[in-house]
Amino acid sequence: MTADARILSFPAERAKAFIDAVVAIAMTLLILPLMESVTELPDSVSGAHWLDEHSEDLIGFVVSFAVIATFWITHHRFFARIERVTTPFLWLTMPWLLTIVWLPVATSLSNHLAAGDVVVKLLYIGSMSLTAWLMLAQRIYMKRRPSLHDVSPDEMRSGTAATIAMGLLFAVALVLAILFPAIGYAALFVMAITGVVERLIRRILP
Repeated sequence: MTADARILSFPAERAKAFIDAVVAIAMTLLILPLMESVTELPDSVSGAHWLDEHSEDLIGFVVSFAVIATFWITHHRFFARIERVTTPFLWLTMPWLLTIVWLPVATSLSNHLAAGDVVVKLLYIGSMSLTAWLMLAQRIYMKRRPSLHDVSPDEMRSGTAATIAMGLLFAVALVLAILFPAIGYAALFVMAITGVVERLIRRILP
């Protein structure tokens, strides 16, 4: 009997639905601070004034929404080829979801506390890097259990390279944001070269 056969596994459909629901709720929570600011507006305030007053909140919302969307798309593509899941894998997925659900809180902190606060940068950009590394842990788990999925070795290698690239570049963005406070969260623009770094990493992966 193989090691895979001794592991109790379950169809992946309910896990996929649960993960999608949690991610959707996290993305929705990002807009709540802006919704609250609108409901508190006096009638005399113009739309232009509101946009100017909450420009940083809007930028933070868009950035965090795009980050969570990217993580979900990457995870969805991977999970679409998973046919069965195990209890250990589900528990491995929970920390990943935790970082996703945490991001709306980290976004609010980054919008309302001092831009140079190192702890806030760790909580915001650092959590993004952690999300990528936790995704990598899921890929490694599944790579060692081919009976649970239909991901080809080439697809697994490509996805692993992309996940490593994201984790590394988020870490680089965090270092840049801390070392050069004037850059601030613009350091996240390093994510634009994710494709280039992914190709480099793919060449060295076994």
